[in-house]
Amino acid sequence: MLYKITYAVKHILTHITTLLTILFTFVNNIYAVDNKDKSILIISSYNPETATTSQLIENFSNYCDKHNCGYAIMIESMNCKSLNESPIWVGKMRGIIKKYITAGNMPSMIILIGQEAWASYLSLNPSEIMPNTPVMCAMASRNIVRMPTDTCRIDTWMPNSIDYTFLKSRYNVVGGILYEYDIEKNIDLIRKLYPDTKNVALLTDNSYGGLTMLAYINDYMQKHKEFRFISLDGRQKNIYSMSETIDNLPLKTVMLLGTWRIDKTESFYVKNSGRILMEANRDLPVLSLTSLGIKFWAVGGYIPQYNSQGEELARKVMQYFKTEVVNMRQINLITIDKNHYLFNEELLKPLIEQNNFKVPDNSDFIVQENTFYEDNKIIINIIVGIFIIMLIILGLIFWFLTKTSRLNKQLKKYQIDILKQKEKAEENNRRKSAFLANMSHEIRTPLNAIVGFADVLTNDPSLTDDDRKQINDIITQNSQMLLTLVNEILDMARLESGKVKYTITQTEIVHLCKDILTTCKAASNHSNVDYIFDCELDECMADIDKQHIKEVLINLLSNANKFTDEGNITLTFRKLENTLYFAVSDTGKGISAEERNKIFERFEKVDEESQGSGIGLSLCKNIVEHFKGRIWVDPQYTDGARLCFTLPYSYTPTK
Repeated sequence: MLYKITYAVKHILTHITTLLTILFTFVNNIYAVDNKDKSILIISSYNPETATTSQLIENFSNYCDKHNCGYAIMIESMNCKSLNESPIWVGKMRGIIKKYITAGNMPSMIILIGQEAWASYLSLNPSEIMPNTPVMCAMASRNIVRMPTDTCRIDTWMPNSIDYTFLKSRYNVVGGILYEYDIEKNIDLIRKLYPDTKNVALLTDNSYGGLTMLAYINDYMQKHKEFRFISLDGRQKNIYSMSETIDNLPLKTVMLLGTWRIDKTESFYVKNSGRILMEANRDLPVLSLTSLGIKFWAVGGYIPQYNSQGEELARKVMQYFKTEVVNMRQINLITIDKNHYLFNEELLKPLIEQNNFKVPDNSDFIVQENTFYEDNKIIINIIVGIFIIMLIILGLIFWFLTKTSRLNKQLKKYQIDILKQKEKAEENNRRKSAFLANMSHEIRTPLNAIVGFADVLTNDPSLTDDDRKQINDIITQNSQMLLTLVNEILDMARLESGKVKYTITQTEIVHLCKDILTTCKAASNHSNVDYIFDCELDECMADIDKQHIKEVLINLLSNANKFTDEGNITLTFRKLENTLYFAVSDTGKGISAEERNKIFERFEKVDEESQGSGIGLSLCKNIVEHFKGRIWVDPQYTDGARLCFTLPYSYTPTK
């Protein structure tokens, strides 16, 4: 009970801290408008509401305020998520830097928070950075890998590890707080604790941090030919296949725990996933590079201390600004966080006696923790038994109440059904009226343009060839617009009459999606919108109605293009067991919670001022549901709008 209360209080305090940080950032951004020559630009890898990022920024800001720093603080977020989107991170960083250079709002210093922001900045061309602007960093490693290109296959990419010292002078890096993994000290522990070791395995996950660690250790292990290095790469395995791999590791193997938060499927895991992996091979010797698993699995390791960095970073910034600098590159305020030995005392004891191991001086220890169930097994069993008895009693009471009130509920149900039918009929009348009014406007607009410009083309002899070509383009464009409106109306009429012919053929979907995306990109009227195809498959054959599914995808992509002025539109395709999953994501204005429930209804439009009949999404819904699929708006997506639909992998038409 105390644990639950503590967790609830901590949760509430985290939200309060987040709100205060957002308010502070807003005020500072306003202040920064009038203080362009005295500002600090913080570029964060993650959303500033993330707990660790929020705490660092809050501590940094509080220290600056307390010591009258006098610099306005501006915050930009790269909002880095999965490793699969890493090829676009450099572009995000380039866009942020370019925005401030173009506006002439050059900050006095740039602070990079997080490994992704740090590596993205160091992956820029030196000519793209702000000239003479000093840079500091935090929550990052001294070893990085530069960001991949669009053509790189992320799950098999093995980059070289780069020490920041080779890059800092070219990128004006003057200070910061970095951590490093001391592999040699952990190799020494392996020799002393497990002298018969022949193989060293490293567990890393499907994240940029995991890839950075893998690249660094993969390069480093070339110095230790006495060991065979085995990579347990989360980019290529989910938690179940990883468990199987761990179970089949060869004898005389020691495993190093790196990171494990995200697997191949981009599923996020909490610490309990470590116990699942542990159960795969309980006899496996395990050390940790990052403190992962030391409480219940790993014997220990030589690991970074991961200290709070907000105040220390602020002190470095103020020290830099107070120092009279002749040459900026002569200043070096970079600190490498100290590492320390951390051991699980209970797991270490038998190894001390067995191998005559001498514990290093100043080592820290933790006591192996029991699970919550192990500590409270009797109480939990009693509570579960009482709960089951209460459920049985409540079930009997509910059954008797349901039996005696069934007739009344049926009567009320009939009344409610009648009211719903009445409301539905009234709503249909309203929508039809709105549709007729909207169609009058939508049809009249291109018709007026066609008639007017045709008249000019016919009766004005003074027109040049360029004028005639331009007028011809306008007439063609409005004719196409009018044809699209008429086709949508006819399609809806055919669907309602049941006279549509569906043709199921075996189709290669990946190629189909690429063709549709290319077509929509060519037809787009927004030059600053990128079209992205997100698919892990090279090909996928399935039985679908190619023409109608193509119509659905074009409708969704066109709808996204209509409301996206800049950013990107992404077409996602996945094969999930016996289901085909499609999604169209954009970075436009988004869809409110109220509109999500009705945009697939006929004659409904998110923006009444926008072009269109309001029946395109209704057509999509009818087609998808005909093939026993489902279409919806993803409420978790907040960067714009994401419309998703699924289809069965193999569809059998109803006779």
